[in-house]
Amino acid sequence: MRSLALLAVLVSLACACVGPSAKLTTRHDIVVYGGTSAGVAAAIAAAREGRSVALIEPTQHLGGLSSSGLGATDIGNKRAIGGIAREFYRRVRSHYEDAAAWKWEQRADFKGHGHRPDEDASWTFEPHVAEKIFEDLVAQHRIEVFRGERLDLGRVVPLRDRRIQALEMESGRRFEGACFIDATYEGDLLARAGVSHHVGREPNSRYGETLNGVQTANATKHQFRQRVDPYVRPGDPSSGLVWGVHGGGPGEEGSGDSRVQAYCFRLCATDVEANRIPFAKPADYDVRRYELLLRYFEAGETMAPWHPLFMPNRKTDANNNGAFSFDMIGAADRYAQAGWAERARIVDEHKSYQQGLLWALANEPRVPDAIRAEFQRFGLPKDEFQDNGGWPRLLYIREARRMIGEYVMTEHECRGARVAPRSIGLAAYTMDSHNVQRYVDSSGAVRNEGDVQVGGFPPYAIDFGAILPKREQCRNLLVPVCMSASHIAYGSIRMEPVFMVLGQSAAIAASLALRQGVDPHELDYEDLRARLSAAGQVLE
Repeated sequence: MRSLALLAVLVSLACACVGPSAKLTTRHDIVVYGGTSAGVAAAIAAAREGRSVALIEPTQHLGGLSSSGLGATDIGNKRAIGGIAREFYRRVRSHYEDAAAWKWEQRADFKGHGHRPDEDASWTFEPHVAEKIFEDLVAQHRIEVFRGERLDLGRVVPLRDRRIQALEMESGRRFEGACFIDATYEGDLLARAGVSHHVGREPNSRYGETLNGVQTANATKHQFRQRVDPYVRPGDPSSGLVWGVHGGGPGEEGSGDSRVQAYCFRLCATDVEANRIPFAKPADYDVRRYELLLRYFEAGETMAPWHPLFMPNRKTDANNNGAFSFDMIGAADRYAQAGWAERARIVDEHKSYQQGLLWALANEPRVPDAIRAEFQRFGLPKDEFQDNGGWPRLLYIREARRMIGEYVMTEHECRGARVAPRSIGLAAYTMDSHNVQRYVDSSGAVRNEGDVQVGGFPPYAIDFGAILPKREQCRNLLVPVCMSASHIAYGSIRMEPVFMVLGQSAAIAASLALRQGVDPHELDYEDLRARLSAAGQVLE
């Protein structure tokens, strides 16, 4: 017995000497960091290619924004979407063809968009439905999912011969691989690997664009339609500015800056009384945060400041709408480069702001009666985000880092003035940026700046080089979400179905490179194109 006890102690000491990283090291052909819709699509594509794949998600939930409230699919021309992305939307349609899926309304009564009888797919859905579809797909393909594993943002990802060897998580777990895919909204992996990237808006001069940088002339949407005084004591600049307004000017027209378009939560709300949680007053509620909005109403504004699109079962995907709404303008600039703790604080700030806004709209006496009544009618759904009090789990990170890769997508590709030569998928949405700042104009009134919405062009190709880092920086990484694009071009590309398309194409390219024994940069495009087409991708 003493010998067995001694042996157990020695084994324990030996394991302790090895350390946590060695005990938790796994190796896969392809390592996908980020369980967003793009990450799930990439993992599925890799599995279908016969590759061993690890899907690493910092939270406990898959699907990114597609399963966190963004149920009204933004894409424009939906014929541009093929492959795994279209499979996802076909599964949405199949789900809602079952009468049992309609708990809070009859299917015949649904008035929302995105469920046309002449299409093979549906484009509007409840958050829990999206998450279940993603989970079903992952289970079907027997993909190894590692939840709650966060990249150590204080550690550089080491490269050998310009190739990533392994990722180290905060937990000590280590993932070795031959190819890596950064499918996060933040671009954490590309940044820790030393890949060039940009945060903010480039000047128009950088890529010969017209819609980048500071855009006061184009900022006509989601703008104050009545004059609103920005000072604590109206008309008295010495009294200081009300909450949410900064003291400087907007900057020179077309010049670059480090400002990032505003974030918000995509709000899943319901007006079904039996399924409704009334909007609650946050513990740190401060009515001064909403002074601009209250003055705006008093100046004559009558529009309810949200844009609710109805999903099945009397739920919404509600987005920012108007001059003062869900977007917390000016609060996103620090997020991309922040560590985990600071990001959590920024997310909490947004949550407090948006929850306080909802309570104010439903309760503050300075809000017009009709608008108060509208927000009193709605609340959070009891059957969504049940582990989070009905509130969406993820903040809508519209834009964070953008890689500066082998090919930079710009306004020119969006407009069709230049055609990307190596298509790996199509984008088909308006060039769209939300506001980035709120300032005082020369007349002493408050103004928003940064909103740009320019469309009217057909679907266009995204170049293979836009998901590849510069080859002299990293040769076994692909980036389908924080891909290489200017600020204004990214505003068109950054849609969930396009992220799924790019995730699938990234994984197929990685697998093909492994099969041929080359880096993704060295692939013959015609070989890649044939493989993408065979997998159902729409390339032109």
